[in-house]
Formats: sequence, structure tokens, C-alpha cells
Amino acid sequence: MAGKPTDTSGAARDYRDTVFLPKTDFPMRAGLPKREPDFLRRWNEQDLYTRLREVAAGRQKFILHDGPPYANGDIHIGHAMNKILKDVIVKSQQMMGRDAPYVPGWDCHGLPIEWKIEEKYRKKKKNKDDVDPVEFRRECRQFAAEWIERQKEQFARLGIFGDWNNPYTTMAYDAEAQIVGELLKFAGQGALYRGSKPVMWSPVEKTALAEAEVEYHDHTSTQIDVAFRVTEAAEPLLDGASIVIWTTTPWTIPGNRAICYGPDLTYVVVRVDEVADGGLAVKGARMVVAEDLLESFAGRADIVAHTVLSRLPGTAFKDAVCAHPWAGYDGADGGYDFDVPLLPGSHVTVEAGTGFVHTAPGHGEDDFEVAHRQFGIEVPFTVAEDGRYYDHVPLVAGHHVYKVADHICGLLTDVQALVARGTLTHSYPHSWRSKAPLIFRNTAQWFISMEKTGLRARALKAIREEVDWFPAGSRNRIDAMVADRPDWVISRQRAWGVPITLFVHKKTGDILQDDAVNARIIEAVRRGGADAWVATPASDFLGNAHAADDYEQVFDILDVWFDSGSTHSFVLEQRDDLAWPADLYLEGSDQHRGWFQSSLLEACGTRGAAPYKGVLTHGFVQDGDGRKMSKSLGNVVAPQKIVEQYGADILRLWVVATDYHEDVRIGDQIIQGQVDAYRKIRNTIRYMLGSLDGFTDAERVTPAEMPELERYILHRLAEMDALVREKASVYDYNPIFHALYQFCIVDLSAFYFDIRKDALYCDRPDALRRRAARTVLDAIFTRLISWFAPILSFTAEEAWLARHGEGADSVHLNLWPETPESWRDEALAGKWRRIRRVRGVVTSALEVMRRDKVIGSSLQASVSVSVTDAADMQAFDGLDPAEIFITSQADIAVGAPGDTAFRKEGTDDIGVVSSVAAGEKCQRCWVVLPEVAEHGALCRRCADAVAAHDDKAA
Repeated sequence: MAGKPTDTSGAARDYRDTVFLPKTDFPMRAGLPKREPDFLRRWNEQDLYTRLREVAAGRQKFILHDGPPYANGDIHIGHAMNKILKDVIVKSQQMMGRDAPYVPGWDCHGLPIEWKIEEKYRKKKKNKDDVDPVEFRRECRQFAAEWIERQKEQFARLGIFGDWNNPYTTMAYDAEAQIVGELLKFAGQGALYRGSKPVMWSPVEKTALAEAEVEYHDHTSTQIDVAFRVTEAAEPLLDGASIVIWTTTPWTIPGNRAICYGPDLTYVVVRVDEVADGGLAVKGARMVVAEDLLESFAGRADIVAHTVLSRLPGTAFKDAVCAHPWAGYDGADGGYDFDVPLLPGSHVTVEAGTGFVHTAPGHGEDDFEVAHRQFGIEVPFTVAEDGRYYDHVPLVAGHHVYKVADHICGLLTDVQALVARGTLTHSYPHSWRSKAPLIFRNTAQWFISMEKTGLRARALKAIREEVDWFPAGSRNRIDAMVADRPDWVISRQRAWGVPITLFVHKKTGDILQDDAVNARIIEAVRRGGADAWVATPASDFLGNAHAADDYEQVFDILDVWFDSGSTHSFVLEQRDDLAWPADLYLEGSDQHRGWFQSSLLEACGTRGAAPYKGVLTHGFVQDGDGRKMSKSLGNVVAPQKIVEQYGADILRLWVVATDYHEDVRIGDQIIQGQVDAYRKIRNTIRYMLGSLDGFTDAERVTPAEMPELERYILHRLAEMDALVREKASVYDYNPIFHALYQFCIVDLSAFYFDIRKDALYCDRPDALRRRAARTVLDAIFTRLISWFAPILSFTAEEAWLARHGEGADSVHLNLWPETPESWRDEALAGKWRRIRRVRGVVTSALEVMRRDKVIGSSLQASVSVSVTDAADMQAFDGLDPAEIFITSQADIAVGAPGDTAFRKEGTDDIGVVSSVAAGEKCQRCWVVLPEVAEHGALCRRCADAVAAHDDKAA
């Protein structure tokens, strides 16, 4: 700012040593990838997590229970977002005065890990079933342990504070014993039963899958229309007719046992008069379909002419019976010579098909509910675990369901039952691990009843009355899922996991209920892990009271969602640093179907209440164009790459800068936007550090002594404090980030710092205005760095130590400073809103002068402002408009702006006439004033400051 001017005597003087320019070692270039590991080492050496627990001892606890990721690979961007958001919340709660521990956890059992070990054996051409089960489980355990250690490092690198040395894992022996204990509680209540029903099944992985393990992809299926001959009907119009069904799963035709109709639909009996070449329908045949679907059916079947013989209501099919198309088929040995009754079904619609639903109770949920549950039709076992038909299934034995469509169609054609054939591309369930299409398959599985002990009712009460949901609309989602869900399938046919530790009496089918046996099972698992169930003779568990030959020992594996759903029992309840229930569960929105629900059902079933007080969900991470990330598209964004290139704080900033309640996007351009935002925030921090150089308590000024501008900034601080606390209390950090960012850029850099830099640089050290500004800067710095600490954890620490020295305690050990309510001054704030509005017009007018090269600096200008509202002029009472506008001269008056005045769009009531300021330029502060000539090279203010400086130097 100061050069080497010449005073009136002609002697040169360099005033730079009299100007208080910002001074700090806090670099403008962050160098986060290199600096952040230094802070990680510092925090580890200080054992910061333990110190956080010590300083918070005795405070009210805040417990965020960590949803366990699978330990089977490097963390991805979704993991990073989830863990960072958890960390921001935990740190905020800690700094708001709670004791907020964070215990990370890992899910270790189940298919993700077992599949990896199986792959290893497949590469060696070995069958997993030929490997000793204990050895196989040992390899799974080792695999999980290795990935836990790797993921620990990756999560910690993101600046996440947690008890990394004492995490929880579902494969810990104590955890496995607790999971067994939880299972046995359900058994003891009578809520656990073994039943046969169709479940989502993976023929590739040979196991049932939970809904949360399923993803939907486009799949091309063979669609067929099949005629079932009516054999019995109360309605004479049906004599000699055939009911036509439509299905996209031809492989389920061997399992057909009924046909469902819509009681409220209208049907037509049609005669086929003409069929196009290649059509499969038989000319003269009489067929029955829903009236609304007749045209689409005729199109599929290449029927070019037909006659509607009659219209029938849905009720006409009551007590009607058809024959299976393969009834009497040569070679079927009578295997399909059974009745196929027509049943009313509320699920039958006219959205697609024929208005009749082919019903295979062993291969569909609605099929099972209507045919078996409502009408008692036996459920056949047709398909084995590998997707092949059992040997006892006529005509298709040994065929695989994936490849049987042509064979099925051939068999149907043989009996003139195939009316139409085509393909349909539709959304279809696939395994999210093997990516293979799934089937519904009737199997014997273990279930927890949703009704027998009132589990559904208790869970719905918790959802509706006892838990807070963020966002609020997510309550409706999980409510609908729990209200409509079937009984909980908890069994899997796998090797790696917690076994279903039950003994079932071979004659009665009853589950053994013996507290002494249960205690021995739990203790054995606690000592040797779940392997004990496989390695220990049944007689050791049963003792002398029960004969081992009388009981079947169950070796199915528990669904991993039961494992993770039980974590509340061996993490929240059993760790001294935690508490039950948790204040918050936080995961992606898919966990309404997964962990949130399994935890709710497990806890409500065993404790009668939800294991959480609140649930927060976030969306999924997409690429910059809004597409799902996939390796095949090449659009996967790895968090490790962002950290290596930009630093973890940039990733942390991205998390809170997004509306994470919805799906979020990430890509190079988006990250670059966060880099730019970070740079502006960092420059704001750097300016404050430089301007506070040497500040001591002796300089402090009370608010009552401060100029209006400082008191207005204190008011803004009070507003910010209220906003940050309010939003943090409901875990809504997107508004916090945007408010803090705007405060840095708009309120501070572009306004307060801009106005006050002159006083900070050029006022004498003991001047009230400068002392007041430094006092306010100290208040801003302390609060801003504290508010940013949960978000920009590394940068906040760097800034805190730059201010207080390397020996200072971590900023993370602090609480958010209390902000006095007396700082609020709504009247003053209203006045300064008017001032800032006027200032905005002046600033725009000066930009025009600068663009036209009339001036270089705003201090070379003089402005005359006209306002039509007298309140705008009154707002400047007691203030120097030139100081606020950063001009050398300024005046403001009430009156209509003249024709030559500058106006800004949207503020026609304010006009600005600007000109070059008259006078000489002060060689120290650059203000242009007539008085400068009176004091040589300086204005009065600078002459006084230089004299004070020289006196002190002397």
C-alpha cells in the first residue's frame, strides 16, 4: 500500500514499516495431501480419541451406532460419504457439549466374503463342499480380518475420529455368542418356525437372498400365452373353452396348480376365426380372456379375425376347473393329471397379460398366499437348489430353469396349448453379488413370525410414535415396508456365518426348549466362535437329558441381516462407553429395507422397543452426469484418488455441500467447485490470522464501546451461531455449509474485511476502531474455526495451531463457544441491511468507473448518492459513508436520482453520481483528500499514526 513518497521538504520517507499489514505463516496454498498425514500422526501420538473421552466424561452421551460395512474390499465413494457424514455429526455433538463416542464396526459373515473364498477354490477347480467346513470358515475369517485392517486405514485417512483400536465385528466370538443368544430368544417365545414357502433364490449361489441383497436390471424373458382347457364350470358358455394365461416365466409351468381371476373384471369368450401365417392359435378354438386385454392378446397370438361369443363377469369362474396342459401327456406318467382350480385373486389386474394369472404356489409370493394360504393347495417342490428340476418332476427333470424355455414351449406346442410366444425386456431381480437372475423357489426355511408374538404391531408403533425420522418422509417408506412384509426369512444355505443353533425333535418337529442346553451352546460359541457348532458333538450340547439320536441338529446359517440387526445387543448394551438405545442410526436410504428394519425387528422382538431414537438416511452417489457408477461405464470415482490429489478436507467439504438426503453427484467438475470454495474459505481464515497477529487480551473492547459496524458483525455472529446449532441438532449440514460459506465470502471478505482493512492497516495500534475490529476478528475466528472443525477437520486444526502455537490443544477438544444473546440487535441489523443495499449500488457504479479506466482504485473516487427513501439516508446517521463505500469522499441525500445517475437493476430508488476525488493522495493510506497537502504526504489520521510510531521507536 505504501511506497516511497517525498514529503513537503523533499526528503523521501518509506512508510511501509508503519503500516500493519497481515502477518501469518498460514500458507495460501494448502498442500492438503502432504499436510493431512502430519495431523493424523499428531492426533495418534496425542491419543486424541482417548482425550476426547476424558474431557467429555460426565456429559450427556450422544450415541451414533455405526452400521457395519462388509469387510471385503477397498472403500468406495459411498462408504466415504457415509463415514464422513457420521464423523461430522459426532464431532458436532461433541462440540455442542455431549460425550459423543464413535465405535466403528464391520459386518463379516455372509456371501460377500464366502463368495470371494469360493472364487479362489473355483480357480483351482475345487468344489467348496469338498473343503473341511472349519478350514473354509477359517479362511473366511482371515479374509475379513485383512480387509478390516485395510479399511481402517482408509477410513482414518478421511479424518474420522473413532475407537479404531477397539472396533466391533460380527465375527468376534462374543458377538457370535450374543447373536446365538438373540436367536434363541425368538425360539423361546415361539416366534421361530420352519416352514415351506417360495423365497428369492440364487441358483448360482445356491441360497436364499434377502430383499436387501437384490438389485434390479433389465432382463429379456420369454413370454408365452398358454391355453388351459376348462373341464368343469357352472357357466355353460365355458364348455369346450380354454382359459388363457400369460407368463414371462415359462419354467414355472411344471409348478402350476391353479389360475387366478379378477372377480370384478369382465371377460369375453372368443372364437378364433383366422390366424396369420406362423401363428400358433388353432382356428375354431374358443378362448377366454379379459375384455380389456382382448386386442393386445389377439395381437400377440397373430389372431387376425375373431368373434366374441359372450361376455362374462369374473364371478362366472367360481368353482370352475381346468386341466393342466400336460394332463394325459405320454411320458408324464400321470404327473400332471390333477385339477387346476380357478381362484379369485385381488392381485389380478388388466395392466398386462390376459386377465388370468398362472399360479405356481412354489414360485411366487402372491401365488403362495392365494393358492396355499387361502385355499390350502399343496405347494410342490419342483426346482433344486442349483436351479435344475428335481428328478421326480415329469418331462423336465434335470433341465435348468435358465435354459428350459424352448423345451417348455415345445411340450406345450405338442398339445396345442401354446397360443403365443415372444420376448419381453423388463426390470428383473438379480443377485447383487453374482449378478445372475433370481427365481422364486419353494424351500424349507426358518422364519420369524411377524404376527404370532405381535412383532409387526410393536415395530409399527415404534416407527409411528417413538422414532424421529430424517427426512420426515422416510417414516412412510419404512412404515409401508413393515406393514406389508411377510414373515422374516432368517435362514441361508451357506457355510460362513452364525449357525441356526437349534435342535429339532425328529418325530414331533418341535424345537428343543431347554435353558441348560441353550446355555451350553452360547458358552461354547463364546469360547470357540461359531465353529463350535460344527466341531462339537451334539451330545455335548444335549447332555444327559436328551438323546442325540432323537434330534436333528440344524446347520443352516443365519441371514446376515439378523447378524447386523443384533449389533445393538453386543455393541450398545455391552460396551461401557456406549448406551442403549442409540440416538442415531445413519445409512443410505436402501437400509429402510436392510439394517434399519432388521435392527428394528430384532430389538422389538427381544426388547419391545426400537434400538434407536432417530434415523437419518442419505442418498446414493452418482457420477457427474447423474448415472449410477459402474466399472463397465468407467465412471467410478475412488475416494482414495480424490484424497491423494486434493486432500480429505475437499471430500469432506463435498459431503456437506450436497443435499445428501437425495442422491448426490460427484465428478471432476464438481470436485473442482469444492476446491474453489475451499480456497475462498482458506483465504478468509488466512486473512483473519494475519490481521490478528500479536493480538492480546489487553486490546479487547467491550461491545458497548464498539462502532456500529462491529456491533452489526457481532449480531451476524449471533445469527450464525443460532443457525449452526439449530441445523446441527437435526443433522442438516447442507444449510450450515452454505451459511458458513456465504458468511465468509459475502459478510466477511466482500464486506467487513473490505471496509475494515484500512483501519486494521493504518490506524494507530491504540485506536478504538482498530482495537474493536481486532476484538471482533478474534470472536469470528474462534467461532468460525470451531464451526468448521467437524467439517474441515484438518484445516481447522492447522488454523487453530497457527493462531495458538504448536503446543496448543487440538481445536477438537473445544466446545463451540457460547455466543451472548446480547449480541443480537435486530434494529441495528435492519439499519445495516439498508446500508448494505445502498453500498451495493455504489460498488456497482465504481466498477463501471474502473472498467472505463476513469479510476484504478475506489479511493480515487468521490460519490454522491441519492435515495428516495429517507430511512436509507437516516441509516447513515453518525457514520462516514466514504468509509463504508471505500471512497475518498461521499455524501448521501434524499431525492430522486438524476438522469445521469447510475442505477442498478432492481434498485431504481437509489442513484449514484461518481467522479474523481479532489485533493492529494495520502502516501500511507492512499485516501485522496484536500487535507493531505496540509500535512505533507499524509492525511491527518496517518500523520498522527506515524508520529505515534516514531515516538515509540524513539
